[in-house]
This record gives sequence, C-alpha cells and structure tokens, in this order.
Amino acid sequence: MSVNNYHNDTAYHRPVMLRECLEALDLQPGGRYVDVTFGGGGHSARILEHLTTGHLYSFDQDADAEREAGNLARPQFTFIRSNFRDLHAELQRHDALPVDGLLADLGVSSHQFDTPERGFSTRFDGPLDMRMNAEYGTTAADIIADYSEAELHRIFGMYGEVTNARTLAATVVAARRGQSITTIAALKKAIASCTPRGKENKYLAQVFQALRIEANDEMAALQEMLTQTAQVLRPGGRLVVMSYHSLEDRLVKNFMAKGKFFGEAEKNLFGHTNTPFEVLTRKPVEASAEEVALNPRARSAKLRVAVRKE
Repeated sequence: MSVNNYHNDTAYHRPVMLRECLEALDLQPGGRYVDVTFGGGGHSARILEHLTTGHLYSFDQDADAEREAGNLARPQFTFIRSNFRDLHAELQRHDALPVDGLLADLGVSSHQFDTPERGFSTRFDGPLDMRMNAEYGTTAADIIADYSEAELHRIFGMYGEVTNARTLAATVVAARRGQSITTIAALKKAIASCTPRGKENKYLAQVFQALRIEANDEMAALQEMLTQTAQVLRPGGRLVVMSYHSLEDRLVKNFMAKGKFFGEAEKNLFGHTNTPFEVLTRKPVEASAEEVALNPRARSAKLRVAVRKE
C-alpha cells in the first residue's frame, strides 16, 4: 500500500488540520521527525510522503495503532509502542537524537472514539474502560468503583470542568452502593438525576473527559513529554502541538511561552526571559469552517507552534 492512499481521510481516522500541521513542521526530505501520537496514522503517513533520506519515529501505546502502523512499513519509518512520556529514553535507545520536528495530536483518535468496546464515546454502550493502552492500568469503571467522594469531586471539577461536580460525585457514590457501575449505559442511568436537561451530550462529554484523563494520567504524561522536547529537538527544530480542551491548551501555551507550566518565565541577570522556545503562533490556529463541517472533532482543536531557540 502506498502512503498516498493510506488512511489520510477514512473511517479509521481523519486527521485534524493536516495541511496546517505539515506546514508547521517545516518538513525537509532528509529530516528526522517524531509523531508522538500515531493514532490512525493519518499525520504520519503524510509526513512520510515528504521524506527521502529522512526518518519518522511514531509513538503510540495502543495495540490497534501498532497494527495500523504495519501498513506504513518502510525503511524511513519506525513505530515505537510506548507512552510519549518515554520520549527521550526511546529516541535515545533508537539513536535518533536530536530531531528536526515533533508533532503531538493530543486526545483520543477517531478510531478509539468509534470502537464501542473501548468505552471512550457516549454514543454507544460498552464497558467503562477508556484506557489508551487496553492491556493494563486503571479503567474508568475502577475509578467509579474505588475513588472516594472527595477524589471524584476533584477529577470531575478539575478535569471535566463540570459545574455540579460535588453533586455528581455524591450521586455516583450513592448509586454504586446498590450496584456495580461497569458500563456506559449504567453510568448514564446512575447520573441521570444530575445531568442537565437539553445539555446531556455536552455534560456527558465532560464527565467522560474527566474519567479518561484520570485513567490515563494524561496531564502528568503531557507535562513530562513537553518538558523533554527541549532536549530532543535540535536548535531551529519545530514543536507542533494540537490540543482539544482548555486544560491541555493551557499547559502547551504556558510551556511554549515560559518554559514552565505554572508561574512566570525565569529571567537571567540581564532581565531576558530564559525560555527554550520561541512561539510562532501568537494565537492558536483553528480549523476552517469547511473542515469542521466535514469533521466535527476539529471544532475544538487548537494548534500551537514553537521553534527551539539557537
């Protein structure tokens, strides 16, 4: 199968802001690049089209992604089955440092959303799983069953930005006393009393987002990965990150601008900010109305780009 007709725009995965991501990477035929979120392979496939003597290293912890990566087998491509928090160690192991550009398309792939048994989508019934790597770790059902009311309140409020997080946590704890809540349908039923009428879809999406972020330790993993980008990118290398909710976008924005996630940028003796990156996008790039019409998932995407300082 050639790269040209690979899953660039299929039911498996429709990559968001594909042209914008490729332009932001400033791809060179002999360059060395990293896609830390292979997913359905849409971005990786198109990056490979631009490489001759260069190489692409793609990360994903999902077994389904690893199977898809088999369709891209060629000398210029290496798939790394790992969480992107292992970025530096894995690239070092593959003798692949430094790199010329790094792309991160955060969140859940279209394929994961559209597979009911993965438990990511509110549209289907299925197990409350939500693990990016379905082979081990804490599931959403484990969180619902085992977390204290205070812990549930924290994750619903912090990661889901749910307005009635305290009531929601109390409702879950009361509901689980009489039954085990292990499916999407059971969770929807259990929290129906505190789900706002007419806003069910948005509310459930926030609840699911909170459970998914907690199950996969997403915020900590993102911070670890971003921190390592200053080590793995060569001077002049591009950092391209696309996020889908405000928590991620805030971390990305702060890191690119300040070199840290919280507080102000550090300054040297001359009062100049001591940051590893120069931001190229004053405001995040957003998908066009035409793309959103074709792919609703693009609506919330925010793309930020920075270059590693010399």
